[in-house]
Amino acid sequence: MNILTLFIFIPALFGLLILVLPDNLKQTFKYITLTATLIQLALSIYLYLNFKTGATFAGIDQEQQFQFVQKVPWISLNLGNAGRMQVDYFVGIDGISVLMLVMTAVVMVIAVLASWEIKQNLKGFFVLFLMLDMAVAGVFCALDFFLFYLFYELMLLPLYFLIGMWGGVRREYAAIKFFLYTLFGSVFMLLIMVGLYLSVTDPATGNHTFNLISMMNPANYTDGSVFSLASHQTLFGVPARVLGFVVIFIAFAIKVPVVPLHTWLPDAHVEAPTPVSIILAGVLLKVGGYGIIRICMGIFPEVAVLSAFWIGLLGVISIIYGALNALAQPDLKRLIAYSSVSHMGFVLLGLASLTAEGVSGAMMQMVSHGFLSSMLFFLVGIIYDRVHDRDIYNFRGLATTMPQYTTFVMIAFFASLGLPGFSAFVAEAFTLAGTFRSDLVPHWMAVCGSVGILLSAAYFLWTLQRMFFGKELLKGGDSWKQALTGLKVRERLALFPLAALTLALGVMPSLVFGKINDSVLALIEFTKHMVR
Repeated sequence: MNILTLFIFIPALFGLLILVLPDNLKQTFKYITLTATLIQLALSIYLYLNFKTGATFAGIDQEQQFQFVQKVPWISLNLGNAGRMQVDYFVGIDGISVLMLVMTAVVMVIAVLASWEIKQNLKGFFVLFLMLDMAVAGVFCALDFFLFYLFYELMLLPLYFLIGMWGGVRREYAAIKFFLYTLFGSVFMLLIMVGLYLSVTDPATGNHTFNLISMMNPANYTDGSVFSLASHQTLFGVPARVLGFVVIFIAFAIKVPVVPLHTWLPDAHVEAPTPVSIILAGVLLKVGGYGIIRICMGIFPEVAVLSAFWIGLLGVISIIYGALNALAQPDLKRLIAYSSVSHMGFVLLGLASLTAEGVSGAMMQMVSHGFLSSMLFFLVGIIYDRVHDRDIYNFRGLATTMPQYTTFVMIAFFASLGLPGFSAFVAEAFTLAGTFRSDLVPHWMAVCGSVGILLSAAYFLWTLQRMFFGKELLKGGDSWKQALTGLKVRERLALFPLAALTLALGVMPSLVFGKINDSVLALIEFTKHMVR
């Protein structure tokens, strides 16, 4: 069996195991789920270590980039004179995908460790958790648009129930809002997917195809088809390829999330249980960034160039708006949610630059934010599980009460605000360098990005000063002081690897750059080739 297939469906196998086990074994469910995620982590490390780099990519030959490929016919339908409809189970990874898989595997292990505090309906929770894990892994591996869309939609259902059943007081509202926002984007993406299918033919068979690699090659588009470069077709008075790019970009921008499509995120984070918040911030937001790279820029590169200014502008608005909102939040979890909006703005800014530095910085930001946001939400969960309160103004002097906890908070805060030596500094520095070097976005956008870094320092340091320093003062008095004990072994096991990873990537960024460099250069060369 192909290792990627194993990576994708290991969670489904363990989910089925939990489903058939009796409820009197419910205390084993978390250990079974942890085993599944640890196996995935081991497989992701194997993929990372065995991923070959150093290849040279000539022209626009996209297929060379993908490794560990498996292609099996899945759905076949005879259409008579129209040929045959073929959907393949087609998976493979390039340098961008392999980093996403490692990050996903790490975050899922941390999310399972955070799930120890879940007490109700354990079977349902862990089955849905593993279904979500499978869907995310499938999105990062799929090279067939139909398969990609299937996994992308499959993420929606478990998240809806995980928020709606195990969330906070307003969990139904948050779950429905998340569901409607995501569905809004993906329904219209389905129409573009069908249009692309009808526009592209497989050079080997002559049949229409959902193959993403075929969709990246303009030679595979039939003359006169909707999305053919040469036909210059219009839809509703708008060039078809521009409309296709915009629709798919909006679908992924909702996931990132980009201002003004971000409003579901703070509500979802605040109401979601800690493990779901960790997955949302650590992995789900990266699906949006990955989709923009793989689908929007891969299939519509010339429109990505034309839209670079507007993508960069949305990134800058997200950076500043997210940071200003974070500055105003009294709820610690909501503050971190808005900080995610701000930090993911750097991903858009880096991608808009279409330079090697900018795109590499955007990728580093996605990986870095995956680890840091997981760490931050885990830390918030520790406080909330003990005293069921997250209001910043209800805590003071926590450094005295919980010195070990404060140490991890300081590491997470300083790393997130871009202190040199940590991964976020490298990501933001490369993103800004790429923005300055780019001919597609103006230099003032890099200056605005720098202002966003300054604002992030303001809200993180102000939160640190309010909650952790000064004379000890807790709203709950002695009962809170007794509850706010030192870190448990499980909590330290989750936090230490995340802190070590963000430091390792800050000191040795080649751990990321070494794997993604070939894919980034190929993407930029391909884009330049398409606009010549």
